[in-house]
Amino acid sequence: MNNLFQNKWSVIAIAIFCSILWGSAFPVLKISYEELQMAPDDTIAKIVFAGWRFLLAGLIVLVGLLLTSPRHLLVTRRQIKVLIILGIFQTSLQYFFFYNGLAKVSGMQGAILSSSGTFFTVLIAHYFYTNDRMNWNKTIGLIAGFTGIIVANWGQEFQLSFQLTGEGYMILAALTGAIGTIMAKEFAIGIHPFALTGWQLTIGATILLVIGLPQISENAIIFNPLGTGLLIYSALLSAIAFALWYSLLKYNKAGEISMYKFVVPVAGTVLSAMFILGEELNMFIVGSIALVAVGIVAINYKGRARERS
Repeated sequence: MNNLFQNKWSVIAIAIFCSILWGSAFPVLKISYEELQMAPDDTIAKIVFAGWRFLLAGLIVLVGLLLTSPRHLLVTRRQIKVLIILGIFQTSLQYFFFYNGLAKVSGMQGAILSSSGTFFTVLIAHYFYTNDRMNWNKTIGLIAGFTGIIVANWGQEFQLSFQLTGEGYMILAALTGAIGTIMAKEFAIGIHPFALTGWQLTIGATILLVIGLPQISENAIIFNPLGTGLLIYSALLSAIAFALWYSLLKYNKAGEISMYKFVVPVAGTVLSAMFILGEELNMFIVGSIALVAVGIVAINYKGRARERS
């Protein structure tokens, strides 16, 4: 199994597969909001829906680990504290912002805005690791990436739009996710990647449900067969993508795999254009995808060469 997460070509394939799964979440969630008749401004409904999704995802991973390798479910007292912190950042905070922000932007905008997490990771790493400082490649990459994020929000009339609870929340989701990524790489040493995934998803989801369920309004979420199916799919994609990604982080340097996350905005925008009525690719979206991709590759290119030397 270790060889699977260390072999060059399987690492690339798994990283791209995870990114496609994450990209598919944008149209799935936008359609889910419509199918489940959730009001765009109903923050509590989004919290509860996210809680159900990630609780189901966490339990899927934990049950699978229980059946295949139960000894890896056990964690120490110190590791429990790490899992709680990761649950708060990687699930509770990140997806509070993500679910509520996505309700107020298009699926394509959301996919591109979320890619800012890669750039936040680079900035945080500059201050967190002495051997991962900023350089010209990273500076150019950050400029290109954030320019792409700005371009994604331009309309046909070149009017820049921004609202805190829309685009702002999507960027905050990316920031908390970046913090969680650094934490997972640095502090989750000794925890099996699947246990890390299952416990942090379950803990984070429980926090969301404890906050949301007492406050949710009657008929705030109305289930139908398609909505239920989309909820199950979104839980499965989270369980699979996070478990595989944490496995890659365990056996590889973060810089070696993060560049493949450029597939997330590409997959998210293309799938949104395919499945969401009224969303179409235009010159601004295509240009922003190109800039984000260039930014991520530029950030990682020199670092990859240095790591091989």
